[in-house]
Amino acid sequence: MKGRLWELKQAAEGGVLELYIYGDVEAETLNREAWRYEPGENSAQHFREELAKYPNASEIRIYINSYGGSVFEGTAIYNQLKRHPAHKTVYVDGFACSIASVIAMAGDEVVMPRNTMMMIHNMWSCVCGNAAELRKAADDLDIINDAGRQAYLSKVGDKLTEEKLAEMMDAETWLTAEQCIEYGLADRLAEQDADMSNASAILQRVNTSLEQRLRYQKELSAQLRELVAPPSGDIPAEPQPRQGAESPAKNKILSLFC
Repeated sequence: MKGRLWELKQAAEGGVLELYIYGDVEAETLNREAWRYEPGENSAQHFREELAKYPNASEIRIYINSYGGSVFEGTAIYNQLKRHPAHKTVYVDGFACSIASVIAMAGDEVVMPRNTMMMIHNMWSCVCGNAAELRKAADDLDIINDAGRQAYLSKVGDKLTEEKLAEMMDAETWLTAEQCIEYGLADRLAEQDADMSNASAILQRVNTSLEQRLRYQKELSAQLRELVAPPSGDIPAEPQPRQGAESPAKNKILSLFC
């Protein structure tokens, strides 16, 4: 499973699939030598193609140990699993953080050992543009966050209100297995604790991954500023759009993470 977020395989029992979601949820991987993102095998599109190879699956067992990643890819994987007719059981093997916790909500049953955790928070992004465009980007994120909460709300029933959920996501909340059951994010405790020997390494990767993404986004923003900056010397007046024509959008949501 080197370089791949997930592994999908048929279990010994006929009609049973085992899905392991370990690592970043992303469509592309960061080439640190070239300092650019390159296509990878972790995309929702590739996941759809693999899942389609097992049309007669009656049960999917999903094992999660991930700290999140791309909202776009994770949301698509969640929806693909959610509409699949097979019975789905999610096992949190370590951490289900951010968009990985959203994927967990696709399970008909979510099982957590006592020593595992979920983390929920708001989506975030890096943008560039003027003040008005940045305000619009913030408003757009509010709408995206409102939509993102629906996956949790469809699972929890009446155990958690949307207002309380929004408050928890604003605070970036870590939840124990017992708390997840209390709030309806999980259904029962596993009989045996998960192997958490690599927990500290996973948490370190969370911090490292976020730092790398922020550093990359800052570098990309600087490159974009250089591309649109006028040459030194006389600064030409900014061309005005034709009457009735829209100005080209400068604001770019470079990435959307959870």
